[in-house]
Order: sequence, then C-alpha cells, then structure tokens
Amino acid sequence: MGSLKKPEILNVSEVARSRLFTIQEVSLEFSNGERRVYERMKPNGREAVMILALDGDSVLLIEEYAVGLESYELGFPKGLIDPGETPLQAAQRELKEEVGFGAGKTELLASLTMAPSYFSSRMNMIVAQDLYPEKLAGDEPEPLVVHRWPVDDLLALLDKEQFSEARNISALFLLREWLLKQSTGAE
Repeated sequence: MGSLKKPEILNVSEVARSRLFTIQEVSLEFSNGERRVYERMKPNGREAVMILALDGDSVLLIEEYAVGLESYELGFPKGLIDPGETPLQAAQRELKEEVGFGAGKTELLASLTMAPSYFSSRMNMIVAQDLYPEKLAGDEPEPLVVHRWPVDDLLALLDKEQFSEARNISALFLLREWLLKQSTGAE
C-alpha cells in the first residue's frame, strides 16, 4: 500500500453551501496525466464519537428521528466533538446529554471513516463502562427514547428494521469482538 503517487490538486472551489454543508469541486491531475473533477464535502476538521455504553449485561441504544429516512432509527448515542474536547471527553458529554449517564471508564475502540471519497471526518467508537446517573441538557429537539439491549443477543439487532445504519452495524461488530476479548482475557 502507498505505492501510488497521490494526484496533484490543481484547484479547489466552492460549488454549493447550506447551513450545515459546503460542497467543493476538486480538480485533480493523476500521475498518469489523467485529469478529473471530484466533489466532496469541505473538510472542517471536526470528528464525532459513538458511545457503546455497557450497563450490566446490556448495551444502551437510543431511538432518534432521522430526517434522511423520515423515520425513527435505533442506534448508539453519538455526537460531534466540540473544539478543545478529546474524543473521551466528548463521549462523556454526549452520554450524559443523550442517555443521562456518565461513565467511570471509557476506552477508544476504533476510529472509522465514512464514505471517504466524499467526507474527511472520523467517527471515534468509545466503549463506556461503570455507568452512573448524570444528566446534561442536550440539543435534541425532543427527549430521546433509551433502550437496553442484552449483550448476549447483539446480533439480533441486525434483524431490527430500525437498526440499519452502517456505522451502528460496524460498532456492533467491534463491540462484539471487544466483549469476546474481555471474556477470554486476550489482548
């Protein structure tokens, strides 16, 4: 890997902007002389966290409205990392805002990209344990419904129509592997 020469960026220009997104057009020249124009979301340097909160023999999920699908979806709590926060600090804050718990122990499980042809951001998967009640006001327009799902039946989530987002499914498998390593003492 890494034997290819990165294309030269000839020009970057803004082609559209909304309240949340800026779309850029990126003109490239590849090492073989081919030129192409790509579009991407303007990189903003902000990352996000997804929290895999373990409470006894359950993992905590939230039910939240997803306007893209125009339905309520089931998934792990998540949110943007605020400027100056570490991923673990952001995980604590989001957990308190969305689920009403803090965590005595947090651990970065993985950092994943999503559609890297279009987005530069990362989603940091954080395992949270030793939960204790603590609530912070969040920015959600309505209270989120919290669900407890048994950790010994994680794969049954794949049968739930409301649990279909790729990042949640990735987190599910990462969590399952992490739990397996914890139970066997493997590193």
